Amino acid sequence: MTTMISSLPWLGIAVAFVLYTALGAIWFTVLFRKRYLYTLDRPLNEPPSKDPIFFVGPMICTAVIVLTTAVLMERLNIHTYGDALWFALLAGFGYLVANTLNIAINPNMPRPVAYAVLSGAYHLVAMVIACSVLVGLG
Repeated sequence: MTTMISSLPWLGIAVAFVLYTALGAIWFTVLFRKRYLYTLDRPLNEPPSKDPIFFVGPMICTAVIVLTTAVLMERLNIHTYGDALWFALLAGFGYLVANTLNIAINPNMPRPVAYAVLSGAYHLVAMVIACSVLVGLG
């Protein structure tokens, strides 16, 4: 296990984490802010929350996603862009998009499918970017 941890592309993990996080900030606050607020049935002029959990929480989750992805890619011997794309789509749809939809389907979510499409698309794009970076800097 120690050998596997030391063989991880730590620079790639750091860069993928930064890009995944930056994309989330841009995705939900610039590119699709109105659509995101609509999916949550929130007023379009609602100011963003200043509560630290909305910044730190997603960053922790992103770190876990990127690290887990790096470990799986190492264990599965994924070292080409083609294999990385295939893996990103498989994990993106199979885990991230499916889990986003599962979380959205609850009585507190006014537009679960719209939310899942918007958030799931973000995770799918971010996963493709992350896997590409992990291969490129691996």
